[in-house]
Amino acid sequence: MSLNNSSNIFLDSVPSNTNRFQVNVINENHESSAAANDDTDPPHYEETSFGDEAQKRLRISFRPGNQECYDNFLQSGDTAKTDASFHAYDSHTKTYYLQTFGHNTMDAVPKIEYYRNTGSVSGPKANRPSLLEIHEQLAKNVVVAPSSADRVANGDGIPGDEQAENKEDDQAGVVKFGWVKGVLVRCMLNIWGVMLFIRLSWIVGEAGIGLGVLIILLSTMVTSITGLSTSAIATNGFVRGGGAYYLISRSLGPEFGGSIGLIFAFANAVAVAMYVVGFAETVVDLLKESDSMMVDPTNDIRIIGSITVVILLGISVAGMEWEAKAQVILLVILLIAIANFFIGTVIPSNNEKKSRGFFNYQASIFAENFGPRFTKGEGFFSVFAIFFPAATGILAGANISGDLEDPQDAIPRGTMLAIFITTVAYLGVAICVGACVVRDATGNVNDTIISGMNCNGSAACGLGYDFSRCRHEPCQYGLMNNFQVMSMVSGFGPLITAGIFSATLSSALASLVSAPKVFQALCKDNIYKALQFFAKGYGKNNEPLRGYILTFLIAMAFILIAELNTIAPIISNFFLASYALINFSCFHASYAKSPGWRPAYGIYNMWVSLFGAVLCCAVMFVINWWAAVITYVIEFFLYIYVTYKKPEVNWGSSTQALSYVSALDNALELTTVEDHVKNFRPQCIVLTGGPMTRPALLDITHAFTKNSGLCICCEVFVGPRKLCVKEMNSGMGKKQAWLIKNKIKAFYAAVAADCFRDGVRSLLQASGLGRMKPNTLVIGYKKNWRKAPLTEIENYVGIIHDAFDFEIGVVIVRISQGFDISQVLQVQEELERLEQERLALEATIKDNECQEGSGGIRALFKKAGKLNITKTTPKNDGSINTIQSMHVGEFNQKLVEASTQFKKKQEKGTIDVWWLFDDGGLTLLIPYILTLRKKWKDCKLRIYVGGKINRIEEEKIAMASLLSKFRIKFADIHIIGDINIKPNKESWKVFEEMIEPYRLHESCKDLTTAEKLKRETPWKITDAELEAVKEKSYRQVRLNELLQEHSRAANLIVLSLPVARKGSISDLLYMAWLEILTKNLPPVLLVRGNHKNVLTFYS
Repeated sequence: MSLNNSSNIFLDSVPSNTNRFQVNVINENHESSAAANDDTDPPHYEETSFGDEAQKRLRISFRPGNQECYDNFLQSGDTAKTDASFHAYDSHTKTYYLQTFGHNTMDAVPKIEYYRNTGSVSGPKANRPSLLEIHEQLAKNVVVAPSSADRVANGDGIPGDEQAENKEDDQAGVVKFGWVKGVLVRCMLNIWGVMLFIRLSWIVGEAGIGLGVLIILLSTMVTSITGLSTSAIATNGFVRGGGAYYLISRSLGPEFGGSIGLIFAFANAVAVAMYVVGFAETVVDLLKESDSMMVDPTNDIRIIGSITVVILLGISVAGMEWEAKAQVILLVILLIAIANFFIGTVIPSNNEKKSRGFFNYQASIFAENFGPRFTKGEGFFSVFAIFFPAATGILAGANISGDLEDPQDAIPRGTMLAIFITTVAYLGVAICVGACVVRDATGNVNDTIISGMNCNGSAACGLGYDFSRCRHEPCQYGLMNNFQVMSMVSGFGPLITAGIFSATLSSALASLVSAPKVFQALCKDNIYKALQFFAKGYGKNNEPLRGYILTFLIAMAFILIAELNTIAPIISNFFLASYALINFSCFHASYAKSPGWRPAYGIYNMWVSLFGAVLCCAVMFVINWWAAVITYVIEFFLYIYVTYKKPEVNWGSSTQALSYVSALDNALELTTVEDHVKNFRPQCIVLTGGPMTRPALLDITHAFTKNSGLCICCEVFVGPRKLCVKEMNSGMGKKQAWLIKNKIKAFYAAVAADCFRDGVRSLLQASGLGRMKPNTLVIGYKKNWRKAPLTEIENYVGIIHDAFDFEIGVVIVRISQGFDISQVLQVQEELERLEQERLALEATIKDNECQEGSGGIRALFKKAGKLNITKTTPKNDGSINTIQSMHVGEFNQKLVEASTQFKKKQEKGTIDVWWLFDDGGLTLLIPYILTLRKKWKDCKLRIYVGGKINRIEEEKIAMASLLSKFRIKFADIHIIGDINIKPNKESWKVFEEMIEPYRLHESCKDLTTAEKLKRETPWKITDAELEAVKEKSYRQVRLNELLQEHSRAANLIVLSLPVARKGSISDLLYMAWLEILTKNLPPVLLVRGNHKNVLTFYS
């Protein structure tokens, strides 16, 4: 199944709805352009109207022929000083729309001061406006102080017409959590569970306060080390569905991810049973108190647990939108319950509570309970196995890292703080309950001390109660016997019950949701093909209903055990196995020095992670050696299985990284040297899709990156993840081989994303290694933007914004015929396939004829079946039918010829560089590099720069000096002094007609109607917006007039790309600017650097 975003083949029509979006410049109405009749005439492009006024405007050219008059000046090594007293409005032409170039924008024109070093003796260093300043929204009431004049073009202010808008809102429906609500609250809710309320007192009774604290600290050490490892892994990339499995598998490969995925999902499924049994035990205890038992305690736990898990399953399947909002409420209930316990410890105890063993804080009780007193069959590690599940839940925040505002900050801070807070709470409860409650109590208020009785050191005896009979017969109260000690001690018992209910149910519900999600993500990746059945999702949220049923069955099986003490060790074993693998994964990734291992969280150590992994493994054996052996065998088997099956995924892993150690050594040596402007070179991400589908875009980029810079051909796959990943991986080698075969020194990279913009954003952030990291994004111009869906336009303009946000330069290339030739390639592949099938069938028939008496016609059908010769099914696309009867060479010959125009040696001519805004020099550097290539060596540079009309000569001299210092040869310099003059009426009318279908015209409607239209069509161009940027629109139209006048005969035009300020310029208006700016011209490169120097005149 092809996911290419291509429409009807051979037809220039509106693109069809497809599954993958690429930078498409196909299916547009190709503008007519004819070749020149002779070498002297320029190519005939579509005419644009010019008035007489345009012909009378001032034009001054600087040519090498009259450069001698400037020789003495150039030898001085400096440029003419700018007349600071000259005002921007000091002009000799019409003044209403005529403003000195650069005055009505913060964009700076090229000046030598921007390229000086600090402290230069030849003059002061000036700072150009940063890309952030001209790209982000303009703040309200901005006042430019006189001292900041150098930061604004020509020493003037900023446009007074521009007004700030509110910061862009997040996409509708997307909820992002901060570190408190997203990580801290969730982790605390999952860590604080049933153990806190109904088992911690028993643990203190068995192990004593001393060993109880040690058990808590040992558990905390395991979880803290794992938390550090998880934080490192979670900050090594963003995660969608799958939680810890997604983090591990994407960071370290399918071998580790596949083994941990099943174990982690199963552990969460069993955790559902543990939490539900804890809830059921509490309910059963309440039934005992009210004498309302149904059968017996064990079977009642099974009945209540089964009913509870069925209800939870129904809630999970119905939807969990309320869960996020309920997190804070549940946490408040837990905090109140815990506070209620601490308050209860200082409330004077009554006789009933004293008879049950509660005497408030007593030093004698603390001393008596400090040491251990294990009952038969219990020991330190068995008690540890019971408690350890209470420390789990640290991955709750990492599991939703894709929904966090800043996961690199939220996961480490929230997880580690949650571990600290919950540990303090556990320690506080353990110490307090150990200092207040004795181990055994009868509950009989009459069991008081008889006068003259010997206490034998018993704390209860010293406090007036005789619980000595508990040594010979079972008692119902005290730390060792009563699981509801916290309810008894608390100030208000029902609050503890409410805390138990909220803690157990919230944890059970979270695990019931988490396990299917992790399991679904694992199955979607098709690591285990036999489990593909569970990958299917249902509904708009892609709910894993099949996974819910499987989790439900697993939970029910363990609920039927009905013993929390039996379930807890199993949970401990599986979670310890998961934690061990997480820690080992962090260690292995660090040790292997994988280039993809770049965690933003730096507070981790590979050896500490290794120690954590070893500690987890040791604890597993101590808790239950045979269960540990089985767990290790399962892990090892899964790892070997995944390794040998080699699933069709390519996420990169630490094991793969070992084979690149030698190459990485050179890369590491390169990173020891700081970047220097003299060594700058364009390192480009080119959005070609498949490299063979847009050869012209790749050729022009390769022309200025070959042998000097990095070039990565990028493709974004959008659609069903399984199909996208499979197609991406299957075509990776083929497309890289195509680059090698065509001698193109470039890499191929592809990503699968939910939308095109997300994919490009991932490429911009993650591409490259060390110093070899892309700094320039190259895309084709979207010619069909007027017919394309709004989402495509938003994605297209959005990736330009994203590139600027990441401080990456942008190059937009436009040619008259467009770039995409995927339709031609599809025709060729179809014809080749049919030819191969024909040859195969002929060979089969011939072989059958050569065989005598061996099956006859039956053998023919058998062989044909082996060759998989099938009947070709016509597609619904009408153009496909045309393919069968049409030769490829007859299809859109102009498009085919245009796709090879940059492969040919360019005829003698010019490359016109319109360096209108100072972007650091990239606009000048790219055409200069082109002139060094054999195919472009006959093209000379002509430089066009905006300037002030009454300072033409001075600015020409300054630019000539600057270019000479840069050692860049040029043929001409043109200073254009009337860029901001209002364009001709005919040209402006063309622009107005272009944007008319997209205008809102709210000023012509009443306020209510206008507001309604704005809500219904927020993408339309408002009258207020159009008026606010009217002068900028004038400039784009006017520039096209100037380009038509000066550069229609150029081989290539390199032009400063206008920047659309986020939130101020709508996507459609920006596309209209680019359209009118580059309309009816030779090939155009719209270039905007990242406003950091890429040129220098220092040695």
